[in-house]
Amino acid sequence: MMKKKNIKITAAACAVLLAGIGWVWWGNTALMVQEYTVTSGRLPAAFSGCRIAQVSDLHNDCFGENNCDLLQKLAEAEPDIILLTGDLIDSRRTNTAVAVDFTRQALEIAPVYYVSGNHESRMVDTFEQLAAELEQMGAVVLRNQAITVEKDGAEIQLIGMDDVGFYSPDDSGTDREEMLLDNIQALRNPALYSILLSHRPELLDVYAGGGCDLVFSGHSHGGQFRLPLVGGLFAPGQGFFPEYDGGVYRQGDTCMVVSRGVGNSLMPVRFNNRPEIVLVELQRQDTD
Repeated sequence: MMKKKNIKITAAACAVLLAGIGWVWWGNTALMVQEYTVTSGRLPAAFSGCRIAQVSDLHNDCFGENNCDLLQKLAEAEPDIILLTGDLIDSRRTNTAVAVDFTRQALEIAPVYYVSGNHESRMVDTFEQLAAELEQMGAVVLRNQAITVEKDGAEIQLIGMDDVGFYSPDDSGTDREEMLLDNIQALRNPALYSILLSHRPELLDVYAGGGCDLVFSGHSHGGQFRLPLVGGLFAPGQGFFPEYDGGVYRQGDTCMVVSRGVGNSLMPVRFNNRPEIVLVELQRQDTD
């Protein structure tokens, strides 16, 4: 009798274990679209309703054959532009073909704008070759550059910053954050609504100091392991229980959107943290 009872307990334990493994696997492969609305009185009326899709931290990962699942989700979101906010490749298991193929197909959906992440900064030669290839096919690679986007006679500004891993402190003692702030301030046109693409969310103080209206960042991977009522457990650059692990944050007049990303890197498994495409709809806020 005791033997049968032990068998039943073992079988139940195995069933629970298999269910748990299945749930974790599903949570690492079941892409979702996380939607936000961002309002501003500085946004030109022509851009009210503009839809911006953000894909961050791909890290060479594939969702479906040739990333067909990821691309289908992107297409269904019907974005006006697509932002790639760093770590398109992974320095530990580099496969630029995945990045190139994904970007080529994403360009069939909407214009693509790309900035580097910390993984690109670790492999400068590879990144420069990748950037050249992406530009050749029509993507816009922003490396400490600003461009204007026009619609119905109105303009907004897109500013794209290299990851601070590319920065080398000079002899004056200026640190990387000061250099980043100087670059943002030099590029930003105060007369235009500005959207900044910069990989690291922990630098929100810098972005707000630069006067940016809206910032898109990634890098945190959602804290990798997300705990109920707590949030992310650990994020690079922020440590345990990160403040900026995913979502919308405000500091002064600056709004920052942080993507939990789609891929994984050093830690190959997420927990309670589905990979996400971010979709932001801009809305003009009347100030009368």
